[in-house]
Amino acid sequence: MTTALDKYQRLEASGLWRASPDEQRKDVIVSIGDATLIITDMQDRALTHWSLPAVRRRNPGTRPAVYHPDGDPGETLEIAADETEMIEAIEKLRTAVARQAPKPGRLRTLVLAGSVLSIAALAVFWLPGALLNHALGVVPEAKRQDIGDALLEQATRLTGTPCHSVLASSALRKLEQRLNLRKLVVVPSGVPAAAALPGGIVLVNRNAIEDYEEPDVVAGFIIAENLRNGDPLRGVLQAAGISASFRLLTTGDLSDEILRAHAETLVLDQTERPADEALITAFAENNLRISPYAYALDPSGETTLSLIEADPFTVTPEPVLSDGDWVALQGICDG
Repeated sequence: MTTALDKYQRLEASGLWRASPDEQRKDVIVSIGDATLIITDMQDRALTHWSLPAVRRRNPGTRPAVYHPDGDPGETLEIAADETEMIEAIEKLRTAVARQAPKPGRLRTLVLAGSVLSIAALAVFWLPGALLNHALGVVPEAKRQDIGDALLEQATRLTGTPCHSVLASSALRKLEQRLNLRKLVVVPSGVPAAAALPGGIVLVNRNAIEDYEEPDVVAGFIIAENLRNGDPLRGVLQAAGISASFRLLTTGDLSDEILRAHAETLVLDQTERPADEALITAFAENNLRISPYAYALDPSGETTLSLIEADPFTVTPEPVLSDGDWVALQGICDG
């Protein structure tokens, strides 16, 4: 294409041009520029430029040759029959352009394939996260609580019936208020120290209460679990896949199968703990000593020394529970 253009760079011819059917034809000079057809008046003033790939011939094989730009048949250029060299040059350049242009079928195939790949990439990489984040952003707190209650029902089939004691009920409510929880449920077994559910529910293993001398430990387990789990509903939706987010958005519910499957993951021991800096900040915000929690994780204190040394309190500024309430809570699973 470049060689052909170079060959005709200095070629000129006379012609008749009009911008629209309503206008008179004008005598013009036609020349070939850099991939363009240049049309100038007799004073060498440019009137228009046509892109060579967009030049169309109205009367193939007939002379005088009449051309127009693609998409605008009203604007025409007529080149006289005796301007053979210019007509042949334009035809050769149009042929060269046509050879280099992608074949329509192939182009359509490439475009379609590209579109399919783009959609597939969106579906695989972008859509699941976007749909999940949208669901988390629009699900109201009341619905989160409903999901949490339904998940609690599924979880207790694995953990056993939640512990209950008349004497401990008041202490349990006080611990909920101290940690800003909607519902604290003590279970006999089946979960690690604590497991967060959507809607402000936290399951606590009885051992996290009975095995320690002060309530700061169980409070620490709960704070760490809420920090580790972030938004518990996110964990439910991520584990269940994109269909769960779509179902929640369209129906407002999650199936029993999804909840049952997630409940089974709660019995797994969550050994990963949040970053020390995040833990220290969270404990400070809750006016809670971090040392009791650190020693509960490692009685020697060797692996949790950074937490122990960063404890801003020697005594918890705001007691988690009174001694009487703590003793009552420790007996919650004794009936």
